[in-house]
Amino acid sequence: MLAGQPIIILRENVERTRGFEAQRSNIMAAKAIAAAVRTTLGPRGMDKMLVSSSGDVVITNDGATILHEMSVQHPGGKLVVEVAEAQDGEVGDGTTTATVLVGSMMEEAEKLLAQEVHPTIIANGYQLGMEKALAILEDLAITIGFEDRENLIKIADTAMTGKSIEAVKEKISGIVVDAVRQVATETGQGTYAVDEDDVKIKMQVGDSMHDAELIRGIVIDKKRVFEQMPDKVTDAKVALLAQPLEVTKTQVKSKIKITSSDQMKAFAEQERESLRKLADLIVASGANVVLCQKGIADAVQYYLARNGIYAIEDVKEEDMKFAAKALCGSIVNKPEELSEATLGHAEAAEEIPDADLTIISGCENPKAVTILLRGTSQLLLDELERAVYDAARVVQDAVEDGKFVVGGGSVETELQMRIRDYAATVGGRVQLGIEAFANAFEVIPRTLAENSGFDTIDKVVALRKAHADGARYAGLNVYTGEVVDMHEAGVIEPQRVKTQAIKSATETAMLLVRVDDMMVTQSGRPGA
Repeated sequence: MLAGQPIIILRENVERTRGFEAQRSNIMAAKAIAAAVRTTLGPRGMDKMLVSSSGDVVITNDGATILHEMSVQHPGGKLVVEVAEAQDGEVGDGTTTATVLVGSMMEEAEKLLAQEVHPTIIANGYQLGMEKALAILEDLAITIGFEDRENLIKIADTAMTGKSIEAVKEKISGIVVDAVRQVATETGQGTYAVDEDDVKIKMQVGDSMHDAELIRGIVIDKKRVFEQMPDKVTDAKVALLAQPLEVTKTQVKSKIKITSSDQMKAFAEQERESLRKLADLIVASGANVVLCQKGIADAVQYYLARNGIYAIEDVKEEDMKFAAKALCGSIVNKPEELSEATLGHAEAAEEIPDADLTIISGCENPKAVTILLRGTSQLLLDELERAVYDAARVVQDAVEDGKFVVGGGSVETELQMRIRDYAATVGGRVQLGIEAFANAFEVIPRTLAENSGFDTIDKVVALRKAHADGARYAGLNVYTGEVVDMHEAGVIEPQRVKTQAIKSATETAMLLVRVDDMMVTQSGRPGA
């Protein structure tokens, strides 16, 4: 102790920031990251071009992708990036909204800190505001049924609007909704569960985006092993083998001594006979398509081709498991275990010329499906894949929860006004924290107007008036600048997306605002 002050001795490579400077550092980092993705928000948001050190180029307006590609060193900034990653992992969409909200909440907190409002009071106000916001969201939510394909397509449309693949979003939306509904499992009266891994996305460079299709089966990045095999098989009965169709090696070292040509001939004949028996077992099972996780010997390929069987070797384990689920078959270890019950069934299996792809499609009731995307360039395909992933996840959320809310800044405007009214009933200094929390929501409609080229003040005021007059679903049409009913306009998204964005943003802001002492090593990691 020196003059009543504690002495803390730190390593030489540790930089310490205390008090308002530490808070200001975190606030600036959050605001900078929010500003980096803010211009991508909404249907008329702009794209970012990200170039890696190796020269790889990514063009996207997907918030999670942008933040993932950015090299953020500031610890507070990394926390904001984690918000986007958590949002993407939990619900698949709303990453930009969550990030922008964090930046806005930290900006509002900065104003209160400058007025010497204690960080714990701000955090408490944010906590109360979040609880109220979630209750209001529940009130604003609209029920959607599993059979309501029209609204599910609108949800997928909303998720893909603003991407560079809007030209095909109408077709893609229908494909995505049909895919998710196909793999959904009813868990109770009107409730469903969806495993996101049951919808696989495959890409093929060369054709138009308009050629995307839903495969009720599987797409494998392989072609038939032998040219003499048929390139298409109808009424496919698929054998799924985990072990190689080859003569297996012994587990111990051994030698066979051959002293004559007759012995050599007999040995070769016996080996061919063993391989022929493997092929005969497959033929006897009734299979006309073979997916083998390991290799297939040349002799077996010949015998299979002679019997009109289509075969693929070295299929990845992931694809094998997906095929078993999609084709309602079972993976077996040996050909001896094959039977009618273990075979998968589909309408057809065919090789796509010049693409090294095999499509097995037409399963009557698949438990897994594949969305095959096509595009003229890999950059375009990558962005299309991100859009389809987002759309599939939000449709999944809507199917599982059965609730959605409207977009266009409508929810945020309603939250802002109702939370401010709630703050007046609380009183005390914590009221300031709740009001700051409410004010943070204005950033969404303001940004939508700004990115669309409209006067932000005019549009925010028009939205407030519409909601004050009782139009709870009023939002901004970013194309015309008019305030319209977002429900009627079909701009809707799952309630889960908005709920998760508010939770993630609020909890991160509460965590950052309470930091008043930051110790960082030269490598950028928190020190001690």
